[in-house]
Amino acid sequence: MGFETIPDTQIQYGLISYDADGKERLEGGKAMSATLLEKIKNNVTNVFFFCHGWQGDIPSAKKQFGAWIKAFDQSADKAKAASIFPGFNPLYIGLHWPSLPFGNETLGDGSFAAESTESGADLFSDYLERLGGIDDAGVELPAISNPLKVIVDEAKTNVAPDKLPPHVRQAYLDLNTALGLGSDGVTAPPDADRGEFDPDAVFEYINNEGAAFAGINLGGLLGPLRTLSYWTMKKRARQIGENSMHLFLKDMLQTTSARIHLMGHSFGTIVVSSMVGGPKAQAPLPRPVDSVVLVQGAVSLWTYSAAIPLQVANRKGYFSPILNQNKIQGPLVTTRSKFDGAVGILYPLASQVYGTPDFAPGLPEFGGIGTYGIQGLPDTQKQDMKMLAAQGNYAFAPGKVYNLDGSEFITKGGGISGAHSDIAGPEVAHAIWAAAFASV
Repeated sequence: MGFETIPDTQIQYGLISYDADGKERLEGGKAMSATLLEKIKNNVTNVFFFCHGWQGDIPSAKKQFGAWIKAFDQSADKAKAASIFPGFNPLYIGLHWPSLPFGNETLGDGSFAAESTESGADLFSDYLERLGGIDDAGVELPAISNPLKVIVDEAKTNVAPDKLPPHVRQAYLDLNTALGLGSDGVTAPPDADRGEFDPDAVFEYINNEGAAFAGINLGGLLGPLRTLSYWTMKKRARQIGENSMHLFLKDMLQTTSARIHLMGHSFGTIVVSSMVGGPKAQAPLPRPVDSVVLVQGAVSLWTYSAAIPLQVANRKGYFSPILNQNKIQGPLVTTRSKFDGAVGILYPLASQVYGTPDFAPGLPEFGGIGTYGIQGLPDTQKQDMKMLAAQGNYAFAPGKVYNLDGSEFITKGGGISGAHSDIAGPEVAHAIWAAAFASV
């Protein structure tokens, strides 16, 4: 942590890290947030935040930040910034939070392979920590540990059954309850915008489809466990964003005059949205942030809508107050790609909606921004358009939402994860710069 220098460059960024409870990790006994606030007061004109998605540790987060910030800093747009922002002096900040949704399991075709690096005990302890099953004193929480032990013990000898044994099914239901994960539909917070959790349906579907993600077989008896871990990470993203990171953002907006630009990827789009929204997306800011870019967002396409065109009791998306209260000075930009299977396939799978996504006029109840962009807004407020090459002219307008179809540039990747992390190209960097420029 501290100030990081990207390898083979002189580009630096500040790295601030939070633990699973949202507490900032100290750097030499001092909060990095305080160091960054002092630095910003020293003639910094623009602060660019970058927040990763499902990366579990600091080294993997550094790898992503290094690739993104290098592409951003080396963009031809940086020279243009000096003519738009007087005295242009930027500061880059990487936001890290523990967010590994799946374990490093070597399960092969669904059975524990001989070369597996994880024993049943390792699997239990890893998921117990990942799901928040240990309190501050290091004591296991029985409501989480007991059903988890039932599931892992069964997987030791029966990892790929034809159907879920009844006692395992009940353990999944108990674990879902203990994790406090809601099933409240598209108007709910990001960690509860799903259908009712049905472990049998999850197990049957992902095993019939042979689903895999990021090299991990999502099937077998542990399939429903991985979907619960997926939603737990979404809950963590919201809670950390709404609390610690929101307070850091408020301090920055209140004590400095620097322009603030936010970029989040995958689950990081939840973090960034929650930073701006604050608790329940309703907290005021001292002044608006300047621009927001949500890259391949693993959050509902309806979450920013003030009038969801579905038959639901409350038609407002969870983050709709951000737009209604004008918390973003410039544009809100999203990217999407038809090659992103992580959002296009895994998101609806985890939400209990089965089928393949497309870009047809009919939009689904459950789908991610990384597939459909932000929807449920009037045409006067949003525009769907193609992502442009690094020399293209966007002409973004302040206060509007732009959904960029980046399928031409966000393409690389294998398996169901698709192009989810193929975002370090100059075209994405150019879109972030264009959003920042449009905030003036």
